[in-house]
Amino acid sequence: MAALTSTNLHSTLELIARGKVRDIYSLDESTLLFVATDRISAYDVVMKNGIKDKGKILTQISKFWFNLLSDICKNHFITTEIDSLPENVYPYSDQLKDRSMLVRKYTILPIEAIVRGYLTGSAWKEYQSKGTVHGIKIREGMQESEAFDCPIYTPSTKAELGKHDENIHPSEAVKIVGEKYAKRIEELSLALYSRARDFATSKGIIIADTKFEFGVDENGQVVLVDEVLTPDSSRFWRADTYKLGQSQDSYDKQFLRNWLTANNLAYKEDVEMPDSIAKQTSEKYVEAFESLTGENWTI
Repeated sequence: MAALTSTNLHSTLELIARGKVRDIYSLDESTLLFVATDRISAYDVVMKNGIKDKGKILTQISKFWFNLLSDICKNHFITTEIDSLPENVYPYSDQLKDRSMLVRKYTILPIEAIVRGYLTGSAWKEYQSKGTVHGIKIREGMQESEAFDCPIYTPSTKAELGKHDENIHPSEAVKIVGEKYAKRIEELSLALYSRARDFATSKGIIIADTKFEFGVDENGQVVLVDEVLTPDSSRFWRADTYKLGQSQDSYDKQFLRNWLTANNLAYKEDVEMPDSIAKQTSEKYVEAFESLTGENWTI
């Protein structure tokens, strides 16, 4: 089966949103169906073609982390079992199996909670020019890909599809979601990252940075939502090839970003990846799944 870049359930469920990767359907007032397609985005732009089975890998990695981190923070995950869905969607199981996730519906807090353990990407560029990361003063003399003394919380705005997220200082997050929620998001983000970082280290993976998203339940409790610690939302580096002072061998879509940058295609619309780039990106995602979970990718 070719890469699945869009779903069509023929109105059996209400389609309420198409994100960069996920198609989101409503089951009832309190439950949503997330379907991870094989779409891939870089620099906030979705590529014309997809990565075969990428959505399945993202779903299984998210399921793995939701279960592993559930003692730190309540999350929206219910199940990935297709038998839990209404019978009227069974005819579309080829679009849903292994890539769909039933989740609880919560009110979303409109910031992206980024945690950085290492100086890389846009943070490295800002540090080189200003000595700061998201406006936070960082000690002098750091090198590219160097670990921070402690992980730092660096939120961004949550942009609508087609627009770009904006890096902000943590104090700006307070203005967006209020002091109570901003503080709790920061606490949870750092705790989740630290646990995941330590686990990944034991598997030979460095989690350089990652992005979390949160919602609020009916009691005002902050809840982990969306995907979690996937190659789409994180930078995963190979620990055995890590070298200070340079960019790193990555398991994530940094491979695609590098190709776009090298070909002056960053931020441009209607870009189609060559088959070789799609294949190599797919191999990176599979390797990330197998390294983290210790399981062979057989789905």
